[in-house]
Amino acid sequence: MIVGICVGSGIFFKVGSILAFTGGNVLLGVLVFFIGALCIIFGSLSLTNLASRTTKNGGMVAYFEDFYSNSMASAFGWYQTFLYYPTIAVVVSWAAGIYTTLLLNLPQTIDIQMGIGFLYMLLFYSINIYSKDFAGKFQIISTITKLIPLIGIGLLALFWTKEPPAIPSGVEAVPVSNVGWGWVAALAPMAFSYDGWPIALSISNEVKGGHETMKKALFFGPIIVLAVYLCYFLGLTAILGPEYILSTGEEAVMAVGNMILGSYGEIIILMFILIALFGVINGVTLGHIRMPYALATKDMMPESQKIIQSYEGTKKAHTSALIAFLVSIGWFVIHYTTQRFNLIGAGDVSEIAIVFGYLWYIALYVKVFQMFMKKQITDVFTGFISPILAILGGLIILFGGFHESPYSTAFFFLICSLFCISGFMCYKYNKKHNLEVNHVD
Repeated sequence: MIVGICVGSGIFFKVGSILAFTGGNVLLGVLVFFIGALCIIFGSLSLTNLASRTTKNGGMVAYFEDFYSNSMASAFGWYQTFLYYPTIAVVVSWAAGIYTTLLLNLPQTIDIQMGIGFLYMLLFYSINIYSKDFAGKFQIISTITKLIPLIGIGLLALFWTKEPPAIPSGVEAVPVSNVGWGWVAALAPMAFSYDGWPIALSISNEVKGGHETMKKALFFGPIIVLAVYLCYFLGLTAILGPEYILSTGEEAVMAVGNMILGSYGEIIILMFILIALFGVINGVTLGHIRMPYALATKDMMPESQKIIQSYEGTKKAHTSALIAFLVSIGWFVIHYTTQRFNLIGAGDVSEIAIVFGYLWYIALYVKVFQMFMKKQITDVFTGFISPILAILGGLIILFGGFHESPYSTAFFFLICSLFCISGFMCYKYNKKHNLEVNHVD
């Protein structure tokens, strides 16, 4: 799940964005990849300390519950359930719709793209609701499949002897340049490319092997993602050259497909991208449908008992899954509206949630550090070094997000805060109501 969700379509096309922000400097690009990796490698290593100290469900929600407070956990849980998961599911489903229209040579209209994307979203929510085993197997298959072109391009570059291709006629050449500290803005697209790994924590109580398996996944998963990203990035720049990628942007990945695989290269690359997207949609929905139930077991949802009874009674089309799906439909409508009428410029609704999440992650890293200082954690690497580096990486990501778009990022943070406040108030209300009922009894 960690590798399958992180490695989506973003890496296929974010190379151009990263090189643009670094002025075509490949070494700076590598630095950006390593900074992005700091956030998940050292962050996930830090969280292994918390994962081994709780048996509750809900992933990070359980960490806030056990190591901060129930009300804070409810605030974070609402942010994840009603904003983070659904916005990612919606935007990735829309992206799958875009690449389907490219693959089938359909009209490039927002209506057709979103229509196909909605069908994909409906399909994967249905698969995860009615066949948990199939959804898990599909996650493994899609992850292995999507790694083939990424690793393959990197390995091929080791034996590539041809000169970089000429920039197509009619395309303005963009030379390598010195951007100074402007490369920091590359951290925003990098954050998107690495995002999604916390979703795997939502199924930690269902994983075979329990905490030991999760600790291994949290250690090896991010390292695999970094290795794959560097392999693809260095391979693509070696075959095409920085100038070609800077000049052609997102079309660069299609060019390398044609160079390696011939006339069918573009179609093959598009199919791999679609499989990558399907893996992300599946992984996100796999985690999302469990979140309302996880919150209900902690009395952090309205009508919590009804949600629990539905989930434990059927295991199929339960209320938890229905809530998750309806929330995603709501965000799908919002996303369609913002794109149709160009309400948020070049951005999308998923950007509301991604950078904001690092505030919460940093809070958990701080808690791990505090537990080490109190000698509750004795391992120096995971309890001291890892959280410090994870905090540093998270702060850099936050700085990069504000550096790229300060006003829209501040607005998005306000929206996220409103969801958190709603979750906080819901838990407080439920707690007060339960006390009143018990007092009457």
